[in-house]
Amino acid sequence: MVSNCSVTIPGRPGENPVFGTLKQGGGNQASSGSPGKLLDYAPAAAAEKASPPPPTLYVQLHGETTRRLEADEKPLQIQNDYLFQLGFGELWRVQEEGMDAEIGCLVRFYAGKPHSTGSWERIQLSGMYNVRKGKMQLPVNRWTRRQVILCGTCLIVSSVKDSMTGKMHVLPLIGGKVEEVKKHQHCLAFSSSGPQSQTYYICFDTFTEYLRWLRQVSKVASQRISSVDLSCCSLEHLPANLFYSQDLTHLNLKQNFLRHSSSLPAARGLHELQRFTKLKSLNLSNNHLGDFPLAVCSIPTLTELNVSCNDLRAVPAAVGVMHNLQTFLLDGNFLQSLPAELENMHQLSYLSLSFNEFTDIPEVLEKLTAVDKLCMSGNCIEALRLQALRRMPHIKHVDLRLNVIKKLIADEVEFLQHVTQLDLRDNKLGDLDATVFNNIEVLHCERNQLVTLNICGYFLKALYASSNELVQLDVYPIPNYLSCMDISRNRLENVPEWVCESRKLEVLDIGHNQICELPTRLFCNSSLRKLLAGHNQLSRLPDRLERTCVEVLDVQHNQLLELPPNLLMKADSLRFLNASANRLETLPPATLSEETSSILQELYLTNNTLTDKCVPLLTGHPHLKILHMAYNRLQSFPASKMAKLEELEEIDVSGNQLKAIPTTIMNCRRMHTVIAHSNCIEVFPEVMQLPEIKCVDLSCNELSEVTLPENLPPKLQDLDLTGNPRLSLDHRTLELLNNIRCFKIDQPSAGDASGAPAVWSHGYTEASGMKNKLCVAALSVNNFCDNREALYGVFDGDRNVEVPYLLQCTMSDILAEELQKTKREEEYMANTFIVMQRKLGTAGQKLGGAAVLCHIKHDPVDPGGSFTLTSANVGKCQTVLCRNGKPLPLSRSYVMSCEEELRRIKQHKAIVTEDGKVNGVTESTRILGYTFLHPSVVPRPHVQSVTLTPQDEFFILGSKGLWDSLSTEEAVEAVRNVPDALAAAKKLCTLAQGYGCHDSVSAVVVQLNVSEDSCCCCELGAGGPVPPPSPGLYPPSVSMVLKERPADGLGVPSSSSGMASEISSEISTSEMSSEVGSTASDEPPSGALSESSPAYPSEPRCMLHPVCLASAFQRQLSSATFSSAFSDNGLDSEDEEPIEGVFSNGSRVEVEVDIHCSRAREKERRPSLLQVPAEASDEGIVISANEDEPGLPRKADFSTVGTMGRRRANGSVAPQERSHNVIEVAADAPLRKPGGYFAAPAQPDPDDQFIIPPELEEEVKELMKHHQEQPPPPQPVPPPEPLPDYYDTPL
Repeated sequence: MVSNCSVTIPGRPGENPVFGTLKQGGGNQASSGSPGKLLDYAPAAAAEKASPPPPTLYVQLHGETTRRLEADEKPLQIQNDYLFQLGFGELWRVQEEGMDAEIGCLVRFYAGKPHSTGSWERIQLSGMYNVRKGKMQLPVNRWTRRQVILCGTCLIVSSVKDSMTGKMHVLPLIGGKVEEVKKHQHCLAFSSSGPQSQTYYICFDTFTEYLRWLRQVSKVASQRISSVDLSCCSLEHLPANLFYSQDLTHLNLKQNFLRHSSSLPAARGLHELQRFTKLKSLNLSNNHLGDFPLAVCSIPTLTELNVSCNDLRAVPAAVGVMHNLQTFLLDGNFLQSLPAELENMHQLSYLSLSFNEFTDIPEVLEKLTAVDKLCMSGNCIEALRLQALRRMPHIKHVDLRLNVIKKLIADEVEFLQHVTQLDLRDNKLGDLDATVFNNIEVLHCERNQLVTLNICGYFLKALYASSNELVQLDVYPIPNYLSCMDISRNRLENVPEWVCESRKLEVLDIGHNQICELPTRLFCNSSLRKLLAGHNQLSRLPDRLERTCVEVLDVQHNQLLELPPNLLMKADSLRFLNASANRLETLPPATLSEETSSILQELYLTNNTLTDKCVPLLTGHPHLKILHMAYNRLQSFPASKMAKLEELEEIDVSGNQLKAIPTTIMNCRRMHTVIAHSNCIEVFPEVMQLPEIKCVDLSCNELSEVTLPENLPPKLQDLDLTGNPRLSLDHRTLELLNNIRCFKIDQPSAGDASGAPAVWSHGYTEASGMKNKLCVAALSVNNFCDNREALYGVFDGDRNVEVPYLLQCTMSDILAEELQKTKREEEYMANTFIVMQRKLGTAGQKLGGAAVLCHIKHDPVDPGGSFTLTSANVGKCQTVLCRNGKPLPLSRSYVMSCEEELRRIKQHKAIVTEDGKVNGVTESTRILGYTFLHPSVVPRPHVQSVTLTPQDEFFILGSKGLWDSLSTEEAVEAVRNVPDALAAAKKLCTLAQGYGCHDSVSAVVVQLNVSEDSCCCCELGAGGPVPPPSPGLYPPSVSMVLKERPADGLGVPSSSSGMASEISSEISTSEMSSEVGSTASDEPPSGALSESSPAYPSEPRCMLHPVCLASAFQRQLSSATFSSAFSDNGLDSEDEEPIEGVFSNGSRVEVEVDIHCSRAREKERRPSLLQVPAEASDEGIVISANEDEPGLPRKADFSTVGTMGRRRANGSVAPQERSHNVIEVAADAPLRKPGGYFAAPAQPDPDDQFIIPPELEEEVKELMKHHQEQPPPPQPVPPPEPLPDYYDTPL
């Protein structure tokens, strides 16, 4: 690789010179970056003599479209502005980040327009091929070589041989067909439709071209309408050959750069669109037009026009001539008024003005009588004048959400009979009297500040008023047409009596209020199907259950001592019942005889006081599929009762006092999930006999042995046996269990060598939801910075597994770098998140995830002072600290309800959809990834630091699913008295699932023991023992994870101990980045020595890695990988011993390596940077992933040196060695180039792994075994235990 240099590009007229470097780049993957050829540019004096003009510069954001830079735009200024918008606060840091090559996945510059194969194929296909027209049987038709073009909806063939001149033959393809001609190689027959159809035969030169043409033409021919999609193609003008498609009716030009420019060809501008005489629909949104395109006014056939998000500030009067226009979209602009000429659009039926700058309803809407919906969400309206609506009798649907409406001004208006739907969500209303809308059918007023609400109920069908402060709700008369009412998350103390009389009410949500009693006749409403009354203060439910048809009943988080005695007998339609978090001691019977009519399928009774007496009553529900009875007072589960629940599929009886799982569980042939952690189970249950079993969690019990069948269940994915201190497994059992995808078991502990009290200990767990994917991950580093610091994290990808896994693998490394690099102490955590944005690479361009990090450290100004806990989060992952038994939130969730975030979103003209998501993607405005939503969505986190005191008991990190199900108060109270961190984390996840969470959920609980003595660490650095992190009540564990996810994987819980290191057996490299089931854990063994121990006087280690003892295995997530096709356990025979540091599971052997310390060792080999003794260097070869290429000089790391580098000519203070080529010259080379830490969301870089062919594996094993047998080098002081060596490999 050639070295980078700084050159000056001569500026265009009126432009300052652009400083940067030029390199050969481009390719069909323009979103990634790689080194390229440097292009020589003469100095400024010689440039005047150079005849070629300077190249045109282009910029590309997030790997999407590329646009030409204007004459007054400067690349470095654009890049700096982008990085400032991400959240960097200092110029020196922005310049340093700009010099990093990985920034190419976010912002990239080209000299010349880059070629993208994917978009170019959509614009047109062309080539010189052998063509034959007409029937193949006629001898008069011969093959000739002609220019052939596919553009729009037509096939274009030149009439002159080897030329584009002369007459062009056009073959319309809509409704036609394309067929393979078997008599000729790579030959296709293209035919048009209709009685006068024609056929062209074309022979392609290569099979690749043949497939490309077949794919594209098949798409066109299969269309029913003449439609062309050229969105996201970086177009600056219309393709010339597009105008051959004269029958075009629908044209999509969204997200291009079709701005008016005098330098563009006049024959290919927007004004030429009128040549399409049949064009009906035109989409020009997101084209940065700036001015309204007057050319579209001359298209008489146009019925639909979309010019949203074009920075328009005015609509010209000329639009009045579009008499046939029916749909006109003007969202996301800067409009403040509309021209009066719009009244001439007599057929206009839909006009969208959302997210503009209107302060009132435009008067011209009074004349547009065909428009029935007022779409003005996201504007600046402060008061709704009902008089304006009265003058618009044609308006039926009013959408004014996300404005700043504080009041409704009646102006003596009696009734507005024409408005049937009113949407006032996310405004600032304190009171709402909607009785003036006497024909209202649907009312949305969520997330206001309403205290009272009055509605007319004549025709009311749906009422949504959640998340207000309602204490009074009046609806008159009784709404006989009301079918759905959501008044949850208010301050209501009772339910209106008229609810019982509403004859069509099907769904009633009154959760999260202060209701003490339900109406007596509520269940007598025969139409009621779904009642959500959780999180109230109910002490009893109504006893009258005549004719009830309730199917879903949720009464969790109340104060119920019992359920109505006849509830389960009378409610014979009940399918779902959640009565968790009450005070229930027993259950009502389902029947008084042997026969039962119960169809109950899901029963959630978690966190009650149920005893063994309720278990026999469960047999009255033979169709029960899901049963959650965790954290009750069960001591036994009779075998005869379990035998009758034959349709049971999932059972959770964790947190009880069970000593055994009945053997009759084998009768439940459909059972796939058995969760029974935190009990007293002594005998391994017969769950391995179940054919459908997928997940078994028996952690935190008293198991001593495991009985297994000869063959494990074929679908078994997760088995958790951690927290069973008496459990002992023989070699055969371990060998068999190692085939499970995720197998967790305790590692034997040697005890704590130092004997010092623990300052912190942790436990974590992860559980997949109903999406059949584990979309969360956790990070735990108890010994961050030599046991004096700790780092914990939780990551939530919502629906993707890639981003959480990448965050889990990377963020600890970034934080370690930022601690050395960042100058201001308060910025290091924020910069960690912002740097992670580019480290996500191409995975972060379309995917995203929430994250929370917690870092425990000493005050850098006072190293002998107390500990400081710093929390940072984006998205809905959050942290809460328990101080004096009370929750202290350390996180903040940035959503649309945050006024400053909503203001920022509106400023950038993002569209917020009705479900409250930015462009319909995410409801969080600060989150990692989703770079295509920049600048509306940014990774700048909320950061908060607190000084830990003896009053701090523990803190909790949780994913979105956890905090959506549990309040901070309940979470703290639930685990405050749980002595073990692992059991506490498991309890939180179990409670969340028992309360109805269907998403993936993860929890990390860190218990603190900050005494007055441990607040001061003066003695720690003076030779005293370092307080080690405690493993809690249970010893460390080893997680054996088979990272292959079966295609039919079910969403079952999966938990992990906080003391887990991994022995991973992977099937294929393509599945590595899709696995999130393992948790990055970097912990010392219990017998770890202090830093001052003579065991490693000169061994260099990075801050993440203390020395590993031979008695305990430590392994990082990344490893060098060797293929294997021999044995299942790393042994070729039963007599051989496994090679230390090498692990195999059938298809691959993994070698223990350290990927984090290579830079440190490289620095130690450089006396010019860091002076260390010669004996301190490692003699083994460290195989490093995501590092510099072998054989190339490594970049100097200036992070630990006092100066950041000399100031450069362009003002940058970044080190010269870290600079990269700012501007690339566009090329067509289809190179795959890394665009960050990870180049694709689910495909690891081959450079990150080293594969040894199977035929060389025996030689590798022998070499490594021979190396292991060599005596260790002499140490100045003999260590108490032997340390593992590093291994030389033939690589």
